[in-house]
Parts: sequence; C-alpha cells; structure tokens
Amino acid sequence: MKIAFDNSYAALPAQMFTPQLPTPVAAPAIFARNDALAALLGIDLQAPDAAQVFAGNHIPAGASPIATVYAGHQFGHWNPQLGDGRAILLGEVLGRDGIRRDIQLKGAGPTPYSRSGDGRAWLGPVMREYLLSEAMAALGVPTTRALAAVTTGEDVYRETRLPGAVITRVAQSHIRVGTFQFFAARKDIAALRALTDHVIARHYPQADGPAALLDAVIARYARLIARWMGLGFIHGVMNTDNVSIAGETIDYGPCAFIDDFDHGAVFSAIDQHGRYAYGNQPQIGAWNMAQFATALIPLMPDRDRAVQDFTAAVHGFAPIYAQAWLQEFAAKLGIADPTPEDAALVTDLLNLMAQDGADFTATFAALSDDQGRDQFMDRAGFDAWAARWRARQAGDAAQMMAQANPRVIARNHQVEAVISAGVADDFAPFEALLAAVTQPYQDHAVFSRPPKSYERVTRTFCGT
Repeated sequence: MKIAFDNSYAALPAQMFTPQLPTPVAAPAIFARNDALAALLGIDLQAPDAAQVFAGNHIPAGASPIATVYAGHQFGHWNPQLGDGRAILLGEVLGRDGIRRDIQLKGAGPTPYSRSGDGRAWLGPVMREYLLSEAMAALGVPTTRALAAVTTGEDVYRETRLPGAVITRVAQSHIRVGTFQFFAARKDIAALRALTDHVIARHYPQADGPAALLDAVIARYARLIARWMGLGFIHGVMNTDNVSIAGETIDYGPCAFIDDFDHGAVFSAIDQHGRYAYGNQPQIGAWNMAQFATALIPLMPDRDRAVQDFTAAVHGFAPIYAQAWLQEFAAKLGIADPTPEDAALVTDLLNLMAQDGADFTATFAALSDDQGRDQFMDRAGFDAWAARWRARQAGDAAQMMAQANPRVIARNHQVEAVISAGVADDFAPFEALLAAVTQPYQDHAVFSRPPKSYERVTRTFCGT
C-alpha cells in the first residue's frame, strides 16, 4: 500500500510524543472499508496488504508512527498525564481537497501512555465508533472519520473474553485541549509556543496569535455543540482530553442519540452524576474553553491583562452557542429567519416532548410530514403550540425541514444488536445499519423506527 504521507506533528519538539510501533496481531481481516474517504485521501483499500497495514502489522513507507502525550480534566478532576494509550498516529496525508488529515490506528497495542492497559480494543467499541462517526459525517457534523476496521484474530479481556479489532481513524488532527494543558502545567513554554504555532498554521491560519486562536476555537466548538444538541446527540465524555482543537467530534465512547426526549438524559455508564447529560453540554463546553484559555495564558506578555481578555472571550461562548442553537432548531421547524423570540417556541416544544416522552428524532421527522400531533398524548397542548409554530413559517419550510430532520440515526438498540451479531462473526447487520445511517434523510422500514420499550438500551460504555 502506498500512502503519500506528509508528516508535520512528528517534526515538532520530541517531548510532544513518543515514537511507537504498533504491536502486530495474529490474523487481521478487514470487515469495513470506507472507499469514498479512501479516494479523497488517495489510498487504495484494495491493496493486497491493506489488512496488514490497518492492523499495524505492516508500516507503509513514509509513516512516522507516534503516540502523542496530553493531559486533561476527567469529569472535572485534573490528570497531569494521559496520552494515546491505545492509539498510534501513523502520519498525515494531504487530501485531494487540500486538507491535511491524520491517519491513526486505534487499538494497535500498548504505548508509554497506556497506564497498565493492554492498548487493545475489542470489536464492540470499534463497530460503535465506525457507525457513529460515519453517521455524524452523513449528518454534516464536523467529526473524525472511519477509514477501515479489522478484526485481529486475537481475543482481548475485559469482563470476559472478546474478539479484538482495530479501527483506522481519520481526523484533521488529534490535538486536544489537553495537549495544551500538558505543556502549560509543566511550564514548558517553548513546547507550548511550538504547539500553538502549529495549530494556527494548520487549522486557523487567519489567527494572528494565541488570543485570536482562542476566539476561533471557542466559536467553532460552540457551533459544534449546537449541532449535537439539534440532533439529540450526547457525547458522554466531554473531558478536556476529548475536545478536539480542530472543532471535530472526537473519541466516540459511551456516546448516544436520545430516544425519548429528556433534558437530563445520560447514557454513559461512567457518568455517575450526570455531568455530561444532554442539557449540560453547552455549559461544559464553556468550561472546557475556560481550561483552554488558562493553558494559553503563559504565552501572553501581560498575564493580568490576558486573564481579563480571555475571561471575556470565554464569556463569549454563550451568545455564539445560543445563536447557533437557535439556527439549528429554527431550521428543524422550517423557520427561515429566526428571531430571539423563537427560542421560546423551541423550548416549549422540547418541554412538551419531555412531558410526553416523545421520541426526539421521530417527532421532528413527523413535524416535517405534518404528522407531529400523533407523537403527543397532550394533543391540546400540541395544538396550541402548533398554531404559534405555523404562524412563524414562511417560504419553503417543508424543504428546509426535510434537510434538517433526519429519519435515521444510529440508535443505541440497533448499534448493540449489530455488535452482538458481529461478535458472532455476522457482519451483514452492521453493513445494513451503516448503509442506513449514511443516508439519514431517507425513511427506512427498519432503522427509522424508535425502539419498543423492551428494546431500549439505557447504558453505554467506553470499552477501554
């Protein structure tokens, strides 16, 4: 396999990473490949050694395999050193669209940052990340992508013996808020400055320094979370080490899409106190940006002034998010030119949905078909709301709603069903669900249906 690597992160100061080869596996076999993404990257997934490359058994010419280091706040608690514990960055590729992207193997074996872990992934989390990341890409959400996935022919051990797998993840970069925190905490100003210059050149060339970089990241991250909210998506682990500086959704672990709407919905089994509940995501987003701002302060010549300016910048997260959130939900309701007063219209609908346990995705899809009333038990309450709603629609509302309201999402119960089939070496259900979630605005006889009460999956897991 020939990959035209053009590596820049591996040329940064050595303390930012550790050279690390993947640990070979016994019998790799590809079970999923993303031909469209591969074409964009100029990679031939049909190469005879493709499975060996994507398992980490064969390192293509030009690769510079490294494990990167970072720190982070995990559920609000500071951890001074984390890093790629089961991921190895092979290198970077300039796509045919001119965008630079990382190619990373996740589940490729232990690194110096594994913290006594085995560095491996089992099949379930690999299938989940492949499905969720490609579903999000099809929905137009900035996200990491899945290039390929392989089974390894080896078992890994969690609570029980499970089949091993490796996913090849593609991202505009794997630099995180926690990467900045790592060097700021160690007062390694030279490395922090080199990292900042790299990120500006790579992701925000219009930024003329740390202050402008902070503003740009805040704006991108606020709009990303608004996209999540408009789709009923819960990331589940919004730790600062899981916040991409490029503004992409990264680290699909215990993530989930809401079924019955609930502002306080939590699916992640490790989120015991609901820190990252659906309704808390905007506030946590602002908190994460405050940590990024704190990490940048050592670069500023006047630190007292920087604290004031950066505090104001972080406070700017809320209005950017509020405007993006209103645009998201206005489109879902077919309102072309939303006003601040429309926020109450959206909030009242969400409260009605929460009161009646209406399914988030199905309700908005039904509104697109003018059948929203059927989703509610409180018909009078819906009728009163709908009269206000229809008074706000103008122009081609139906087309706007059709483009904003998916019919198919990667629902928890469906994802768990295809994982169970995959563990039994049956990947046909995975392929069927993948085909459906990557055409999310088309009705599907099976995958558009919300779960029955006995099908609901209420807990999701990281899989590490």
